[in-house]
Amino acid sequence: MTLRFAILGDSIAYGQGAATRQDTVAARLSADLTAHGVANEPRVFAVPGAQSRDLPAQARPAVSWRPDVVLIIIGANDLTRFVPPAQAVAPLTAAVRTLRTAGSEVVVAPAPDLSVVPWVPAEMRALVQAGSRILHDAQTRAVLAEGAHVADIGMSSAAGFAGDLSLFSADRFHPSSAGYAVIAAALAPAIRQAASVAAG
Repeated sequence: MTLRFAILGDSIAYGQGAATRQDTVAARLSADLTAHGVANEPRVFAVPGAQSRDLPAQARPAVSWRPDVVLIIIGANDLTRFVPPAQAVAPLTAAVRTLRTAGSEVVVAPAPDLSVVPWVPAEMRALVQAGSRILHDAQTRAVLAEGAHVADIGMSSAAGFAGDLSLFSADRFHPSSAGYAVIAAALAPAIRQAASVAAG
């Protein structure tokens, strides 16, 4: 059996900033599954710039493909556009429910801690971190209630990015290839767990 692995979400899910397609989250996680004996076919439905409101539109074609495991990375663009947490969480919840109803195991990586982004002024970092945490926690509660898995990289990986500018690409916002390696390593255990559940 070849596991169908769908990736939904924003530019991080898409891989913007990576030097090559092999460096993206999708490719790295696919390679990790293969290394653990799980034959898989990844397909990226993510769109750079996507907000949570765009997830239902991504979920529809994904469901038609009948994925076994779905990864959703979302939240950064909601934060930069000051989308209220409740307004961001509602379409995420709807997308997860649609995917779960279709039989997919879903892994959600909630909002990252944007306070580590280099262009955030030092005097604003505490406020940005607090806002990131509020959305992150609201997303986490909502998707767990829908039976999804949560890969908590948004806050836990922040320290590494804060201390190493090489993890950012030239735009100082999106991850570099090295940054994607850090993110994929943090996501991999949850993806392997979801794949195990999907395999029955």
